Amino acid sequence: MDAATTRGPPADSAAIYRRLLGYIGPYRGFAVIAVVGMAFEAAAAGVFTALMQPLVDETFVARNPAAALWVPLAIVALFTVRGLATFATSYSIARIGRGVVGTLRRQLMGRLMVLPSRWFDRESNPAIVQRLTWFPDQVTQASSDAIKVIVTDSLTLLALLVVMLMQSVKVTLTMLVMGPAIVAIVAIVGRRYRRISGRVQDSMLDLARIGEEAVAAQQLVKLHGAADREGARFAEAVERTQRLQVKIEATRATSSALVQWIAAVALALIVWLAGREAMAGRLAAGEFVALMTAMMAMLPSLKRITQVQSMIQRGVAAADAMFRLLDTPAENDRGTRTLARAAGRIVFEDVTLRYDASRQPALDEVSFVAEPGRVTAIVGRSGSGKSSLVRLLPRFYEPDAGRILLDGVPLADYRLADLRRQIAFVGQDTMLFDDTVANNIAYAAQHEVPREAILAAAESANAMDFIRHLPQGLDTPVGERGVLLSGGQRQRIAIARAILRDAPILVLDEATSALDNESERLIQQALERVMRDRTTLVIAHRLSTIEHADQVLVLDGGRIVERGTHAELVAAGGLYAQLHRMQFRDA
Repeated sequence: MDAATTRGPPADSAAIYRRLLGYIGPYRGFAVIAVVGMAFEAAAAGVFTALMQPLVDETFVARNPAAALWVPLAIVALFTVRGLATFATSYSIARIGRGVVGTLRRQLMGRLMVLPSRWFDRESNPAIVQRLTWFPDQVTQASSDAIKVIVTDSLTLLALLVVMLMQSVKVTLTMLVMGPAIVAIVAIVGRRYRRISGRVQDSMLDLARIGEEAVAAQQLVKLHGAADREGARFAEAVERTQRLQVKIEATRATSSALVQWIAAVALALIVWLAGREAMAGRLAAGEFVALMTAMMAMLPSLKRITQVQSMIQRGVAAADAMFRLLDTPAENDRGTRTLARAAGRIVFEDVTLRYDASRQPALDEVSFVAEPGRVTAIVGRSGSGKSSLVRLLPRFYEPDAGRILLDGVPLADYRLADLRRQIAFVGQDTMLFDDTVANNIAYAAQHEVPREAILAAAESANAMDFIRHLPQGLDTPVGERGVLLSGGQRQRIAIARAILRDAPILVLDEATSALDNESERLIQQALERVMRDRTTLVIAHRLSTIEHADQVLVLDGGRIVERGTHAELVAAGGLYAQLHRMQFRDA
């Protein structure tokens, strides 16, 4: 996938992060507990280093028995409180992080279900799935784990700094000379992380896309002996991803090493200065130990704060991609007219449709009328615009010119849900869900369906002949996309689903293409019963199945080039007659 399509122009990291933090709002209680817990953790680190001064001066220098007792007890009590604070912080952060991920995933799925079909034409399924799965987990690190590191370690550094100032202001101020250098490193590294993280995500999407294509087409790959070719294509994507991930690790290691080197230089300077202060009698042994302990305790916090940039930038890059999806305009559903049940009169008036990737129109000034209770057949060569025409009815696509009326009202004036409720659809690519036969048939209904209604629909579609022989009958799982059933069985379940929907408009897109002659004859009988009192649009490849249609529209190059009944078109000797002769000869 094109990176530009996936990511678009760079967005402001601060704005993205602020929007991301807004998702923490519903978890304010846990956020307060987490902040209090982190404050206790930081305070415990400061108190522990401060205890080094009485430990050395009172226990080892002055040899005070009381200090030898209370200092160990204080350390035990301190770490007991710290342990409780750590648990409260970790639990609260986990609740916040998982809650944010759950909210994002629900919002993303909700948005995907209302995006226009043109958007899906430009995106690959693996990229969409990764936005639902992998990206939110990256965001968790930025919205919860990174905040824990930033807040806890910042407060810890502050607490340790206070302890150092209490011991020696002069020595502490000397240490602060490394501050600007560390800030500069963090800023430079942050920009590099953001740039590389975006490229890593693009490469991961490519990796998922290539892998999904190869797995989905594994039989075709084997048939053409293309396993090595697909393996090489996948290996190239893996190598590209690895190079970018290594760059991130190298950047992290370099920044960490630089920060630690700067800290080591500052430590050496402090040791030298503290030695001079001690020799001058201005720094006691306990104060020196407390000072050095605080300084050493700062190093891990400084290291984590510099490394947290990678975590934040990965999360920001993932959030940027998700927010772009969430901000993508939904389908145009501005219609206000309600529709309980349509009469079913459909009128196309000079309808033109173009797809984004094509200069030629898929439909070019198409006009016709489909009356209730009548069958309109749509035929033509492959690519003539047949499927494009029926996709306009449920407004999966909007026409670029012209208009479509249902019962005298433009489709755009109806509420989308009401409009689509009027249509039952059976396509040549049957979509079944990884569920039972019964649930797949009942999928068309928007309410609880009695078992008897499911059974009646299956009988009408001539599906019970094979359903009775399945291991669990109607309760038999069909597998992913119905893989456990044959093509004809899947299509009959889809027809049963359309029968159960009981919509006034029936669209059949090559609905009997996967059936043998006997099954096709039985299904045609069932469909003839269903077609009564309905507006039926039939896309047919086998012209023998539409001989009794009330009107036949012949499409070629997106235009209606012929129209009439089967007999009229055969007698006219045009394109339809040519197609009919070819099929008759093949038969």
